[in-house]
Amino acid sequence: MAAEKLYDIWAKRNPNWEKRYEDSVIKNFSDYGKGVTRLGDAKGKLFGAGYEIFIIAFFIGLYYNQRRKLIDDSTKIKSFGQPIQYWGNIDSVKGRKAYPKLREFIFTALIAKTDFDFIALDKNLVTARKAVDALMQTMEEYANWGFHFIEDKLIDNPNYFYKETAFLEIFLTFDATPSDLENEDEPVQDRSGRADHCWRHDHYSSF
Repeated sequence: MAAEKLYDIWAKRNPNWEKRYEDSVIKNFSDYGKGVTRLGDAKGKLFGAGYEIFIIAFFIGLYYNQRRKLIDDSTKIKSFGQPIQYWGNIDSVKGRKAYPKLREFIFTALIAKTDFDFIALDKNLVTARKAVDALMQTMEEYANWGFHFIEDKLIDNPNYFYKETAFLEIFLTFDATPSDLENEDEPVQDRSGRADHCWRHDHYSSF
């Protein structure tokens, strides 16, 4: 099935992120680069693997409906050591459960929010690799905006994220105030509906 194949190709990818956020955000909140065995002891270190804070940054960008293009200089770009297919598979932090289903939610959101002709993909007019390239760009740009958002919060108030509910409170604000998602134009909303249908049925013929 087309969607199944596309998901598999996407899941083997490893998203890029800007090195500027390695110390200020990623290492600040995760055990990235240390080998994950337990939650970090440092104050404010809430996550295990580095990709976990990437996921948070992605959803912040997604729910604010804001994207930020990555810097063009490839020497200032990094990626994680684990492809997406392994994200959330191993319960490496004591007291935490695996969360592989989250990958499916991310993939569905990317299908909905990526400006790509998936009908052409279904007709074999474009390659699955090209489609995944577009999905990865969307993913990286949402996360990049999220990293920028987090860094700005830390600059304004270095203690902002020191309480464990800080990230939760950010996401709760999306329910309390009208978000940009409610003001999307019709084509984006239409893609969203089609993407959800695509995921449930594992093919693109219903687009």
